[in-house]
Amino acid sequence: MNRKDQHLKRVIVDFKKLTPEILALLVEKYPDGYDDDQIISFKNAKNELVEAVEVTTEDTKYLVKVSTKLAVTMENYDEDDYEDFDDDDPEAVQDPEEFPEEDADED
Repeated sequence: MNRKDQHLKRVIVDFKKLTPEILALLVEKYPDGYDDDQIISFKNAKNELVEAVEVTTEDTKYLVKVSTKLAVTMENYDEDDYEDFDDDDPEAVQDPEEFPEEDADED
C-alpha cells in the first residue's frame, strides 16, 4: 500500500451494499468496464479468495467485489435512475436479475 493511502479507511463492498455514490465512482473510473489487470485478488478473514476493483474517495478506499451483477449494473448505469435516492442508500441499486440472461453474457 502506498504511504499516501495509509490514512484511508478501507471498506470491502458486496453488490448488496453498493450505493449510488460508489456505483457512480466505479462508472467514472471504469467507463468501459474493468479489465482483468484492474482486479485485485486477496484473501478475506475466512481465508476465501475475493476479487474486487478499487475506487477511492477523499477518506475511504472501497474494494468492490466483482460479479456479473456489478458488470451489468455498471454497463446499464444512468445517473437519472438514482436522483430520487440518497448517495449512501444501499437500497437504491437494484439487482439486475430482471435483465435477460443473454444480455449479461454478451461480449
